Amino acid sequence: MIARIVSGLVPFLGLVLIWVLIWGQVTWLALVTGVALALLVSRVFYLPAVRLSGRINLWFGLLFVLRLLGDIVVASLQIAWIALGPGYRPSNAVIAVQLRTRSDLIMTFTAEAVSLVPGSIVLDIDRDASTLYLHALNVKSVEEIPALKQKVLDTERRLIRAAGSADDLARLAEGGTAASASASGPASASGSGSASAEEDAS
Repeated sequence: MIARIVSGLVPFLGLVLIWVLIWGQVTWLALVTGVALALLVSRVFYLPAVRLSGRINLWFGLLFVLRLLGDIVVASLQIAWIALGPGYRPSNAVIAVQLRTRSDLIMTFTAEAVSLVPGSIVLDIDRDASTLYLHALNVKSVEEIPALKQKVLDTERRLIRAAGSADDLARLAEGGTAASASASGPASASGSGSASAEEDAS
């Protein structure tokens, strides 16, 4: 009973948080209207219960937040340099990254964390295959793609260590993926000078 209440509370609080972020300030009016809106959405629309891992590591959670903030600062400076630099030619790519987790929560948090870092944004999520499709800015060659994929997997690894399930932790230690069999697909590219490559399951 308690587990059901907690699992339903996660999307509810998420809706309230999103509403407060839209307002851009934490006020009583924003909180009250956010709670009212979350109650309305919860009643009118079906919100699936979020399966929690039942564990949380505060140390790894802190490391995740600090690393995310650092990545945002560094990426912001890089984007500013690209924007101000002369002779910039768009060279972007859409990359498929297969994750190791089977948790909807970890998958969503990974996608949100990747999208928060300037220069990359998640376009789509294949839930069944645990695959993120992201658009990456300033990809000049195919050789840069493995490093970009590894950054996403590093973000996922930090999240799994912070709040992942025992199954995710075991898969992380074994170096496996969430798919039962290896899958591959091309990474489509966009923009002039874009990079493309055959994606592996790593």
